[in-house]
Amino acid sequence: MSKATEKAYTIIRENILNGGYPPGTHLKEGELVEKCGVSRTPVRDALRQLATDRYVVTHRNQGVFVNQWTVDDIKDIFELRSILESIVVERAAIHISSDDVANLKAIHLKIQTMLDQNGPPKVEVFLVENKAFHQILISAANSRTLADTLAQIVQPPLIAQTARQYTRQELQRSNDHHLDIINALEAKDGAWAASVMKTHIISAQRKFVNTYKDEET
Repeated sequence: MSKATEKAYTIIRENILNGGYPPGTHLKEGELVEKCGVSRTPVRDALRQLATDRYVVTHRNQGVFVNQWTVDDIKDIFELRSILESIVVERAAIHISSDDVANLKAIHLKIQTMLDQNGPPKVEVFLVENKAFHQILISAANSRTLADTLAQIVQPPLIAQTARQYTRQELQRSNDHHLDIINALEAKDGAWAASVMKTHIISAQRKFVNTYKDEET
């Protein structure tokens, strides 16, 4: 992305995540140009990328809208993730390399270092490293079908919004799950890794659903 497109992408994404643009909001190009301080082309490019990342949806002849889900949609997404990512780590326990394990450990350490610092947790650090952690697992599973299916199911806005609601203790619990998964992979114990992964995803589901229900009431 160009710098102007990246600027527009970041501003629009942040407003979606912090509630400035609630689910279902019609994002009008002219207003976004003014808000982002860039021309129309970067805004259009940013909206296309946001659509690819599932933050927004485009309705023909109507415009661009912030993506929205029902509680049942959210439950289905997380439950499918729990099933598929459990299979991923079972496969990864067979195929994962020592380099991949070392990279997983490095990611765990980066998140832990952030959590051990004073001040509010740096959620953006968690989001970047958490994505990298799961991508290593998906790659290690050595299954294009699993990777492609998960790409259709995983919704970055849900992950980001869930993480932003986490307390420090909840972020710590998530990173503890990461360490348990690493230990299971080192032990080549796919069943153990799958059990931890299911707990990991369902914990995120419960946090998001409870927060989402609170916001609706």
